Amino acid sequence: MLPLLPILPIAQTTPPPQEIVQPQTVRPLAGSLDAVPVFNSNSPEKVQTEGILLSTFPPDGKTSKSAHLNFPFRGRFDLFAHHVFQPTSPDDLRSLYLGVILHNPGKRSIRVDILQAASYLSQPDAPFAELPPVAENNLGAIFAGPGDRVMNEILRGQRQSSFPPQIIIPPGQSQMLFNLPIPVQGLEPPINGRSTYMRLRSSGTVYAASLAMYAPTDSTGKERSPTLAEWQQVLDTGDLAEPRDKTPTPPEQTSGKVVYGRVAGVAQGSQWRSQLVDNSGASSLSIPPSGEAFSYGLSLLNQGTLGTEQIQSAPLLVRYPDTAYRAHGNYGIQYSLSLPLQNNSDRDRTVTVSLQTPLKEDKLSKGGLRFFSSPAKQVFFRGTVRLRYNDDQNLPRTSYVHLVQTRGKQGEPLITLQMKPGDRRLVQLDFLYPPDATPPQVLTIGSQ
Repeated sequence: MLPLLPILPIAQTTPPPQEIVQPQTVRPLAGSLDAVPVFNSNSPEKVQTEGILLSTFPPDGKTSKSAHLNFPFRGRFDLFAHHVFQPTSPDDLRSLYLGVILHNPGKRSIRVDILQAASYLSQPDAPFAELPPVAENNLGAIFAGPGDRVMNEILRGQRQSSFPPQIIIPPGQSQMLFNLPIPVQGLEPPINGRSTYMRLRSSGTVYAASLAMYAPTDSTGKERSPTLAEWQQVLDTGDLAEPRDKTPTPPEQTSGKVVYGRVAGVAQGSQWRSQLVDNSGASSLSIPPSGEAFSYGLSLLNQGTLGTEQIQSAPLLVRYPDTAYRAHGNYGIQYSLSLPLQNNSDRDRTVTVSLQTPLKEDKLSKGGLRFFSSPAKQVFFRGTVRLRYNDDQNLPRTSYVHLVQTRGKQGEPLITLQMKPGDRRLVQLDFLYPPDATPPQVLTIGSQ
């Protein structure tokens, strides 16, 4: 008689999600980015040393000349900064301060207007809470993560009360635009992040730099904010902060794994305005035939153009050699889209407008957009969109909707309109592409 063999448990494996192919066209997005420069400080994302994150100062008189990109700002410009701090030793839980310094090289005082601004920590300001896929957010109280919260407030045109409406910089002098901590004491694990976005306008030429410094202490050992002189010392004698992020893949390389990299430089473009119509000479957008849909790509990037061959990533005017070649993801960029929908059929139609997160492809390998039939784990979009339109009673509506979409999510309709033959309805959609999101997405118009 053969000996009994132990019964081994059957390994439980999660089957891969089933794919759904939505046969439809994806159109390139009309319009383009504006020319507003954006100070984009996102590399290294995880900061663990003191030093320079991004400097547009001239290199003259600086110890590390290659850390200064010599790019002056004048008039309208934006600032985006997103960094995470995790101490290298559990015995040293000092806060890391982030500072942005502005310098006036001219012979007259200049004014820098802070038009809109928001800055939040992951803890305690905006923890990554689990939220439903769709939630009404007219009061602005729904967010998860600091980038989500910041973009929500900038979309509404707000300036956080901790920021003044303007700062004055005397000739030849510098001022701190902000000087804010990333604390980790009492957090488990000790890691925290800060996201900041500011829309600015300068009456003259300014240079800008974002810097990192461990919190100095006062005579009692209590942490205090660094002084302007201490920040100036980091700017003048410091090197680039560590550790450096992964080196990006050159854009001309089209095979193998793509590393997009993190951004540290000045991007060109703060807003993408678009009037979505049938063609360049048209004034309306014809809804699709019953049972069909079409989409427009959002935040399209190289090797992720969904068959449109359109790259929407903002170009970089200056950058560090080991950082991203373009501002992939367009974090903080506002998409302002107008859809003058028209029902050109002879029947009533139910029209839907949706934001979706299809699987990334450069070419549509299966003749349409690919989605998963069940939710994936990775969150690829988490943010608020604003919709303005006339409802079915012809009353003007403005609604803010918070969305959470995982990879391959088809997404629920943002609005549903009942359109009679010949009916025309203007829909306006605005959102700021949120940090921590992963492109691309699409805006889809469907009809029944």
